[in-house]
Amino acid sequence: MAFAILVGVISFLAGAISAVAGFGIGSILTPLLGLGIGVKLAVAAAAIPHFAGNALRLWTLRDRIDKSVLKTFGLMSAAGALLGAILHAIAAAPALKIVMALILIAAGALGVLGWMERLRLGRRGAWVAGGVSGFLGGLVGNQGGIRAAAMLALNVRREVFVATAVAIALVVDGARLPVYAFSVGPQLIGMWPLLLTSTVGVILGTLFGKVLLGRVPESAFRRVVSALLIAVGVALLVS
Repeated sequence: MAFAILVGVISFLAGAISAVAGFGIGSILTPLLGLGIGVKLAVAAAAIPHFAGNALRLWTLRDRIDKSVLKTFGLMSAAGALLGAILHAIAAAPALKIVMALILIAAGALGVLGWMERLRLGRRGAWVAGGVSGFLGGLVGNQGGIRAAAMLALNVRREVFVATAVAIALVVDGARLPVYAFSVGPQLIGMWPLLLTSTVGVILGTLFGKVLLGRVPESAFRRVVSALLIAVGVALLVS
């Protein structure tokens, strides 16, 4: 019961942070769930509130999507996500935990140092990074920070950037969720109260994030989220 309440609160915060910073649902919620139900199942479980939160955001931003970026970068991300989800289905849980922890620590360090914002890739490099971000999303559920950094090279306006990033996140979810349903579907059904709690929390956080946190500088949010990623990554390694 206590863990479910904690998941609900953190899900709300993850949804609120994502509404402001552009990512955070999967990066925060997946490792938290991993501490309670194991990383392998947590990757699949977190994909459900991740999909719900991004679907809500996309509905409000649907007119600002850059379709050319979605067709190229998004396609690469979907292909990577499918491959990552297949590997997730056959990989051993301890290996997934180590990979997730190292990715969280590395991504968090880049964010805290401010290097993620300064990273620039060429257009082709961005497409490759799109595939890599999708792969990591499918494998360990963490993709937003890498996707955002890669998309900076595509030179689109801020509102278009956010809308297209959300659309690509949904494409990634659409590619990986069927694989998760096939590999761990029965376990997910058995934990529906936790899934419902996290999904409702993310939706409420997404709705109220701009109101509650909209005045806080985005750069400050990114560093707070990055520091949190490091802490959770270390916790996963020592757990």
